[in-house]
Amino acid sequence: MARLGFLASIITALVALVVVQAAPSNTTLGERAEGLSPVARDILLSARAVPSTRWVAYFDRFVSSTSLPDPSLISGFNVFALAFVYSASLQDNAAVWAELDAGTRASIKAEYAAAGISLIVSAYGSGPVPTSGGDDPTAAANFIANYVKTNDLDGVDVDYEDFGALETAGTAVAWLSTFTRALRAQLPQGQFILTHAPVAPWFTPNRWPNNGYLGVDAAVGSLIDWYNVQFYNQGASEYTTCAGLLTASSSTWPESSVFQIAANGVPLNKIVIGKPAAGADATNGFMDPGTLSTCLAQAKAQGWSAGAMTWQYPDGNSAWVTQVRSGSFPVGAAPPGGGGGGTTTTKTGTTTPPGSTSTPSGGSCSGVAAWVSNQAFPAGSVVTFGGSLWTANQWNFDEQPGGAAGAWDKTATCNGALQPATATAAAASPKASKGVSAIVSSAKATVSEPAKATASAKASTLAKSTAA
Repeated sequence: MARLGFLASIITALVALVVVQAAPSNTTLGERAEGLSPVARDILLSARAVPSTRWVAYFDRFVSSTSLPDPSLISGFNVFALAFVYSASLQDNAAVWAELDAGTRASIKAEYAAAGISLIVSAYGSGPVPTSGGDDPTAAANFIANYVKTNDLDGVDVDYEDFGALETAGTAVAWLSTFTRALRAQLPQGQFILTHAPVAPWFTPNRWPNNGYLGVDAAVGSLIDWYNVQFYNQGASEYTTCAGLLTASSSTWPESSVFQIAANGVPLNKIVIGKPAAGADATNGFMDPGTLSTCLAQAKAQGWSAGAMTWQYPDGNSAWVTQVRSGSFPVGAAPPGGGGGGTTTTKTGTTTPPGSTSTPSGGSCSGVAAWVSNQAFPAGSVVTFGGSLWTANQWNFDEQPGGAAGAWDKTATCNGALQPATATAAAASPKASKGVSAIVSSAKATVSEPAKATASAKASTLAKSTAA
């Protein structure tokens, strides 16, 4: 009977889904789920499940006005944030997304969902000062939530950088609390992602009016899925070692490392570690991917599993996140608690294409498949070639590692033990998207990379971050 009952539920769900497909195409995913049975609703909204371990990349830099990155180029991430939406306007890649017709957006979203990637929008960044500028928090939240729902996105990230309001005026905590509640009223928990992206020093206790982001967390933390904490742009030597990042921040910004923030009441596994993908993506605070991987492994050993964020794609691509995750949550391995592990590869972090064979190379490279000619490899594939470990940074066919095409990054050498190696193609521009092709003839929005903010060494005020 139990099996028959389950089968009946599935049939009911499928019938309900047929009804959903018959609904007007201009309705949102949430609207199409109204009135469904619980099983049908769960199936329809499953793509919006909040991942248990988060790998987040921001996308503000101009790459193309006619395409989003193919999912293979960001394989290993499970959240991709289009930047930016303001209180009453759209900027950069958020504006490009809105320019697309509904059918095109649906097609791209389907590709991202199939790859396990949630597509969200980020609000504000380093430009606007919504509180100091007098923006009404409820009206701003309603505008942003409407953008999310109208454009079938999976949620919103709040990259609030109104430094004057938080550090001196003391108006930020109340504004953010009202804003967050209004967002959640429009974007229900469990159906939409809602994150914040504060700079790390804002968690220093008893430093800021109303206790800064500790005050925000106390007021509305239960409504926030996680924090994409910016551990960069706060001083040349801040958060640049595993100890400084994880357990012992400097006297300039005390108690603002990962485990210190958790000790002050923020749930440990809501603290996503944010870092720039390249030195040029921030003023300071950069860690090379190998070192960051080591830090994440140390954090995991102490019970942390929140994940990492980077500013920004295309520097933060599949090759970057594959290396960053390699020591803690390898791409393709099952994440703790299920869900949110990213896409592609097998349990060892390698992809073994048909017809290839395993060629042990010694040390940690043992068992990794050898590169073979006349074969396609998706981004994130890991192979051995010439005594080294190589990771595909883009889909390629019959492209030899180390060749002129630059399709592979040398990530390690295999002389008895795994040794870090400088990537051979990390700085190369990604190839044109293969899966998401030209999607509009032109985009009316102006897409430009935001100006970099200058870091401040003074203890009285923080350095404004680049954006994410």
